[in-house]
Amino acid sequence: MVEKENVVAVLKTILDPEILMDIWTIGLVYAIETADNKVTITMTLTTPMCPYGPQLLAEVEHKVKGMDGVVEAKVNLTFEPPWQPSEDLKMQLGLV
Repeated sequence: MVEKENVVAVLKTILDPEILMDIWTIGLVYAIETADNKVTITMTLTTPMCPYGPQLLAEVEHKVKGMDGVVEAKVNLTFEPPWQPSEDLKMQLGLV
């Protein structure tokens, strides 16, 4: 069985190319569902017009699909709610 914690560990290895921080830490991942060795990730991008969007989504799917025991990986893209950096993240990025 695929554990959510293991999926999170993989997501922490995937960097947003513009912010240069992992997609888990910056809050782009909204949900992870695991069932029957299938993983579904619901996530967003920093902006709807993110030029790296297709590349980032493909990397997420590829890395999760490559995990031991995963037979299928699916990434659902959503912009509801729109991504907003947390106050902690704003501080880390020097935006506050």
